Amino acid sequence: MQTALDNVVALLDLEAIEVNIFRGRSPDDDRQRIFGGQVAGQALVAAARTVEHGSVHSLHAYFLRAGDPRAPVLYDVDRIRDGRSFTTRRVVAIQHGRAIFQLAASFHVAENGYQHLEPMPEVPAPETLESRAERLRAANPDRDHPDRMMALDIRYVTTSPLDRRGPLPPTQRVWMRANGTLGDDPVLHTCLLTYASDLTLLDTTLAPHGTSAAHPGIMMASLDHAMWFHGPFRADEWLLYDQHTPAASGARGLATGRVFTRDGRLVASVVQEGLIRPVS
Repeated sequence: MQTALDNVVALLDLEAIEVNIFRGRSPDDDRQRIFGGQVAGQALVAAARTVEHGSVHSLHAYFLRAGDPRAPVLYDVDRIRDGRSFTTRRVVAIQHGRAIFQLAASFHVAENGYQHLEPMPEVPAPETLESRAERLRAANPDRDHPDRMMALDIRYVTTSPLDRRGPLPPTQRVWMRANGTLGDDPVLHTCLLTYASDLTLLDTTLAPHGTSAAHPGIMMASLDHAMWFHGPFRADEWLLYDQHTPAASGARGLATGRVFTRDGRLVASVVQEGLIRPVS
């Protein structure tokens, strides 16, 4: 598991090839397109590498085209603004001469101010729940599962998508943490949470319909993704990802998420819209 995590962390360690230009790679796991959380995480790394002061407090991203996992991704960073309190960056991910993803990220120097947080819902402790990795290995003991499936310890509080047999409430909750240990760089923890936030969120939109991304008759893809970071956290400690879907229409589904530390602090909010197109 630590090896799988180390491999994901290595994906986030971009190569600087010119001022404001970075190159990222993809794992060799036989996918038709690049996992969206990977591109979002790499783009945030590229933005952060050009910022001297402050930490990211928000990001807004659009997935424009499917990424080719056989080709490297170039990340072109535009230094939009360097202010005393706020710094803004725009990042465009490019493959084969075309933009496949764009991200705007804002960084903020820490300040004192008003503070309030929503309370965390009451849920079972993660130790009482079965891990997704354990289930995958039990179901397919001879299969090599992709690092993105093994690098994170994910435990479903609500019904797992693999077990959906009918319509469910529009809510999905999971405990998650890095499946190993990470260093102390807060940028790494933020980028890994950005990576992880795309793993389960869109599947929430299918819970009311009793199906999931594992169903062969559904085409799913992230369209846009936004995150706000409210406080410090460690991605290698338990985080509760409380997800909800308010609406789906026109072959699109909307999902929101709240990320809490185990002691109940709300540290991030997430919103994503994605394609959920039935195919025959």
